[in-house]
Amino acid sequence: MQNYVFIIDTNKQPLNPVPPARARELLSKGKASVYRRFPFTIILKQAIDKPTLKQLTIKLDPGSIQTGIALLDNDKVVWVAELEHRGKQIKNDLESRRSLRRSRRSRKTRYRQPRFLNRKREEGWLAPSLLHRVRVIETWVKRFMRYAPIENCVMELVKFDTPRIQNPEISGIEYQQGELAGYEVREYLLEKWGRKCAYCDATEVPLQVEHIIPKSKNGSNRISNLTLACQPCNQKKSNQDIQDFLADKPSLLSRILKQAKQPLKDAAAVNSTRWRLYQTLKRILPTTTGTGGQTKWNRLRLNLPKRHYIDAAATGVVDTLVFLTDQPLIIKATGWGNRQMCGTNKCGFPIRHRSNQKIHKGFQTGDIVKTIVTKGKKIGTYTGRVLVRASGSFDISTASGRVAGISYKYCSHIHKKDGYQYSY
Repeated sequence: MQNYVFIIDTNKQPLNPVPPARARELLSKGKASVYRRFPFTIILKQAIDKPTLKQLTIKLDPGSIQTGIALLDNDKVVWVAELEHRGKQIKNDLESRRSLRRSRRSRKTRYRQPRFLNRKREEGWLAPSLLHRVRVIETWVKRFMRYAPIENCVMELVKFDTPRIQNPEISGIEYQQGELAGYEVREYLLEKWGRKCAYCDATEVPLQVEHIIPKSKNGSNRISNLTLACQPCNQKKSNQDIQDFLADKPSLLSRILKQAKQPLKDAAAVNSTRWRLYQTLKRILPTTTGTGGQTKWNRLRLNLPKRHYIDAAATGVVDTLVFLTDQPLIIKATGWGNRQMCGTNKCGFPIRHRSNQKIHKGFQTGDIVKTIVTKGKKIGTYTGRVLVRASGSFDISTASGRVAGISYKYCSHIHKKDGYQYSY
């Protein structure tokens, strides 16, 4: 089942989304044209006076890496998507820039002395990698409002209790982060260990919280000492030390010990952005919130699998859900490139010039194009993102790989670059 199709009239007034079959009928009869490929939107060739609009609800399941999006008509889910953030890429780029600047400063090649105490952050400041999550979700909510009559918004207001996750025995003055976490610890472990047994990779079975170093051997309840195991593995390990239990499996032992020490960055990112995101959405639409425990209870009660868009649909007060689509649009934030005027080597010295002209032969790197090659060694039809060159010889990145040396004369636009990559 495919997503419903967004539809607007000739005055760009949003109308009720229609099933794909109805959209194909309007296009084949010449009553509408394709307005946008992602999300797929058609535009009527006439104006609709006083249309009967449904009150649609957009639901969000914000996450550190991915955000689930669902569009509902009462209890009917008509459009779904999963939005992939690039917060880690932003953080890595900033760290790379910082390291290059520090190396230059240490070589005493700067034209001025470094200044450290002349910077002041505004109240409520968020790091760029965190603010990116809020702004991208805001952008897409506003975009959906242009294509569909959305009346309200529901978002999951998750709070991961990181002090409690790190040390369940914390109390008194040391504990300053609200109520004790029960669900949050279990849900965090499920996400961290991929919802499977750490020892045998079993899935779709009841999983138990297991201590890597047994409590009988002075093991703690810290999150770095907890993993998930199925009942047979948990009983087999019993109170053995993991070094003894996995003595004949050194690669598995190394992977578990490494994964157990992963930091709580994802939980911290969700905690840092949840209220900023709520205040941002509240200025756009009437917004209500739901808890993570409520979302999980709704999903389990309705016997639904674990997916980000399903969690989004199950957010808030839910009686029943009818999914009219099960093919989410995967939206990956890629950005618009950078503003570097030159390329640098690993030490930060300039080695090549970067052209400020990005558009060649009417195309830009990141555009989605369709190419029909009629002669030569690469006869065929290719669809994907394009990498442009001033010479007019382009590369096409398709689902099966990259095709090099395609002339611009064979290319036609499907979707122009907008800072995102799309797939299903």
